[in-house]
Amino acid sequence: MRFFQTHIGLIVCMVCICLLWSTAGVINRQITHAAGWDVTFWRSAFTALFTGAYWLYSRRLIGVQQDLMAGKLLWASSACWAVMFTCFMLAMSYTTVGHVLLTMSVGPLLTAVLAWAFMGQRVHSHTWLAVVLAGAGLAYMFGSDLAHSEGRALIGVLIAFCVPIAGAVNFLILQHSAASKITVNLMPAVCLGAVLSALLCLPALNLQSASTADLAWLASLGLFQLAIPCVWVVWVSARLAATEVSLLQVLEILFGTTWAWLWGGETPSTATLLGGSAVIVVLTLHAAYELKSQGRRTQI
Repeated sequence: MRFFQTHIGLIVCMVCICLLWSTAGVINRQITHAAGWDVTFWRSAFTALFTGAYWLYSRRLIGVQQDLMAGKLLWASSACWAVMFTCFMLAMSYTTVGHVLLTMSVGPLLTAVLAWAFMGQRVHSHTWLAVVLAGAGLAYMFGSDLAHSEGRALIGVLIAFCVPIAGAVNFLILQHSAASKITVNLMPAVCLGAVLSALLCLPALNLQSASTADLAWLASLGLFQLAIPCVWVVWVSARLAATEVSLLQVLEILFGTTWAWLWGGETPSTATLLGGSAVIVVLTLHAAYELKSQGRRTQI
């Protein structure tokens, strides 16, 4: 276990997290009966079950009570997680895995823009350039693909865009909590977010829609695609620089679209390959530049 305490070990762990996260699309395509709200409910319910069990095991009852004392900020963060969980799965019922992942990938850039707009944080010129270039890549991809598709694809993209928005808002909430010296732990927020997501989907749930095989796939999503990597990322994020985490998260896009291509029956269009590649390159270069700049500031 000492290996995972080293810098290389933390990077390997983050790569494994991205691998697990990236399985959502291809596993979702294996589900044959349940769809839409039903898939989202069961995934969130299983995630709540597994993360709740870990939360209780690691913190005991007294620790859980202490975590819940974070109050409004905890529930605000949980609401953001609920939006992310719900919109991610719903979006994939309308459009391709590649479209969903590439839409989500602009999260770090969107976070920087919202931090500038609502918290007055400075946005460097290279970040603004990355926003413009990534936006152009997405515009080209969606402009070409959506022009030749049905309206459902556009709905899927709009739903998927709620994920990075909620993620950016969640980041601002956590920053505000840190400034206010109020601790909002990620694990309780993830668990409560999964509970809220399941409750949101409950009115539209059809208990008879999911087959036994579907439930097995959905349980694997709840455990391996969310619960385990979320537990790991809490631990890794406290030890690895945020810029490194952001850089490595690009792997989720590469892995996810590849799995959907190889085993999910989704062949990316030329526009998706070109526009998506442009977005990935921009995000990678931006994160790498941020990491290098951070190193310079540390040396000074």
